[in-house]
Amino acid sequence: MGVEEITGRIARDLEHLKSFTATPGNGCTRLPFTKEAREAVNYLKEIMEEAGLEVREDAAGNVIGVLKGEDSSKPCVMMGSHYDSVVNGGDFDGIAGVVCAIETARLLKEKGIAPKRDFVVVGFCDEEGMRFGTGYFGSGAMLGHRDVEYCKKFKDTDGISIYDAMKGYGLDPEKVTDAKWPDGSIGYFLEAHIEQGPVLDAENIEIGLVDCIVGIQRYMVTVHGRADHAGTTPMDMRMDAVDAATKVISKIPDWAREKADGTVATTGYINTVPGGMNIVAEKVEFTVDIRSKNNDNINDIANRMRAALDREVKEMGGSYEIDTKLVITPVNLSQDMLKIMEEGCKEHGYSYKYLPSGAGHDALEIGQVLPTVMLFVPSKEGRSHCPVEFTKYSDFAKAATIMEELAEKLLSE
Repeated sequence: MGVEEITGRIARDLEHLKSFTATPGNGCTRLPFTKEAREAVNYLKEIMEEAGLEVREDAAGNVIGVLKGEDSSKPCVMMGSHYDSVVNGGDFDGIAGVVCAIETARLLKEKGIAPKRDFVVVGFCDEEGMRFGTGYFGSGAMLGHRDVEYCKKFKDTDGISIYDAMKGYGLDPEKVTDAKWPDGSIGYFLEAHIEQGPVLDAENIEIGLVDCIVGIQRYMVTVHGRADHAGTTPMDMRMDAVDAATKVISKIPDWAREKADGTVATTGYINTVPGGMNIVAEKVEFTVDIRSKNNDNINDIANRMRAALDREVKEMGGSYEIDTKLVITPVNLSQDMLKIMEEGCKEHGYSYKYLPSGAGHDALEIGQVLPTVMLFVPSKEGRSHCPVEFTKYSDFAKAATIMEELAEKLLSE
């Protein structure tokens, strides 16, 4: 099978999937448990079936296609990524990895491979956490890390819980634990993804071999003060939630810079209540996202944030609460599988480089407990999570070629 034909099939599938967005003409918005997610899942089911896979949707909204092996009782080789997106995101983040996994299954069948164990393709639900502020919902459910209480706890900005969103989508949240795979049933996990950073594109490198993924902690912080008239309340008599919150927010990036090792910290959402220009704010909500290869750095910034909130909110005379949205530690990926992919790159003459991932992925969740590997392809100018996100379809074909050869070796064991 030539790269041109592989490229054509991947291009056809990704071009079709572009249409499943809530923001046509302004990037991909495909949030979990929405009409757009359902349309994408239905199309993925269709092309999985065309590829000869046994297809089903699990209790967490993951779409799964199985290429049967000689012995399905053996731990499977699983490959996939996510089908959801951020708001006004790109057309390749996550979904291209699902399409590459389907293409890998096609290539295995076309080569007449008789796998000794199952090859499983997965499109994961809600990796991004965009809607509910969490993340890795589908992959976490597959590992048994999501339950009914989790679904009831987390809500979107309209107050709709994961639980209620699932019901509206046609799933039964009471059965979310049914998505868990039995211990020992997954042997390996493989994920192809766009880099979402500038390194590969800037250095004109075709393949990124990901050796580690950063840990992440996410928080929603709410600071409570008191609403007052903006003109008649003296500065020293205010309980200004914005004043206290921003004194903390402004320090968070500096704490990350101090680490000088790639640690990052972001406040990506701020909301004030009541939100009037002439009203002292009685409440401020803001998010904090901290990422690092060094988990001690993440914990240090989180602890400094709490100490600063204690100090500033006490001085203001108000109160605060912190809702922990996500805590996941850094993970090192499988050196054995990376070496196999490195040999594949050499054989095909593809330029490659080892690099870490500063973005979280389903591979981060799964890599906590299972042998896992990731491959990156270049992102034009490093742009991602925005409408201009772009990767050449031929780069995805190269990724599928390398992944197929890795899967073939694993399936022969």
